[in-house]
Amino acid sequence: MTELSWKHHAIIQALLSRGPLKEKDFYSMFNGLTGKNPGTDQHALQQYLLKINKALSFVHLEMRRCMDQYDGQVYYGVVNTISDEQSKLGTKYTVPQIAFYKAVIEAIVQDATAQGVVSNIDALNFKLDSQVPVASESQGGQHQVPSALKYFSMSQKAKTLDELVKDQWLNLTADGNITLGVKSFLDLRSWFRNNEVPSCHVCNEAGVKAALCQNEACTVRIHLYCLKQLFARKQREKVCPSCGNHWQHTVLKEEATHIEGDDDVTRPSQPETGLRIGSRGKKRKNNMIVEEDDVAGSNHGDEQNEGTGSQHGTATQKRRKTNRINDADDITGSGVSQSSSSTTDFRRVTRRSARLM
Repeated sequence: MTELSWKHHAIIQALLSRGPLKEKDFYSMFNGLTGKNPGTDQHALQQYLLKINKALSFVHLEMRRCMDQYDGQVYYGVVNTISDEQSKLGTKYTVPQIAFYKAVIEAIVQDATAQGVVSNIDALNFKLDSQVPVASESQGGQHQVPSALKYFSMSQKAKTLDELVKDQWLNLTADGNITLGVKSFLDLRSWFRNNEVPSCHVCNEAGVKAALCQNEACTVRIHLYCLKQLFARKQREKVCPSCGNHWQHTVLKEEATHIEGDDDVTRPSQPETGLRIGSRGKKRKNNMIVEEDDVAGSNHGDEQNEGTGSQHGTATQKRRKTNRINDADDITGSGVSQSSSSTTDFRRVTRRSARLM
């Protein structure tokens, strides 16, 4: 058996106790233990993983790397490499709970649209008759449904679903859909192949969540992150790699943006507005405030107009800016003084407006 150092043991123990780790968290842990950055030293990382897996093979375990097909995040975890009756005894889930989980993942991978989801309501209404072992038959030749499966109530299914989500076997989205969890992607690689789940044309992994070729006669499906790499070059023609049909990549591009990372997904519109407030933004804001003062000046006398008349254009331009002036009034409120015409007051108000935006 391969001799492992305390660093190898620490990596294994961390994955067993914490569960699957995102790549950035795993890299951070690896760097802290070994002093080597796996981002720049992949050779050191591969050597550690090979040595760990060689030792884990004696106990039918394996450290794996997988991609979450829904968000494109990379995970590392330790999985069991065999599935027999003895290994099933080690799970905390009961027979009906395992049957329910199997019914859910079967419905997800059989989704004809390759969205990789099933609704929460549909899952809770699944009947577990199809999960009966073939060996148990009655005298009439029909399957006998064990009472534990037959009377597995909806409340029990809901409780099981919560446990599966908590343990990362499944995931529940905000809109009430159930997707595969990261543990399922790590553990069910052989199950996907044995059950002939259609694979991605690019990476050859199971295409649970993927984009489909628009040609109905073509069976090609490609993960969104694989599709992004495939069409990364602008000069590359956006066609199906199998049938040559034009690929509607414009729609998929918006979904693929979600995969780039949290910064791209959660970027609000407010910072973009803030980036526009430079010297050009201040000029545009000054013009709006000056225009506001000019409009208000008709009620306050010629003195106001003389202070601001040199900063605005023709009457046509005034009418074109009226809507923006009203917007400026809503933002700045009563803080904008209409009685002052000095340049200092204009700058003060502009700065207040920029802060509010």
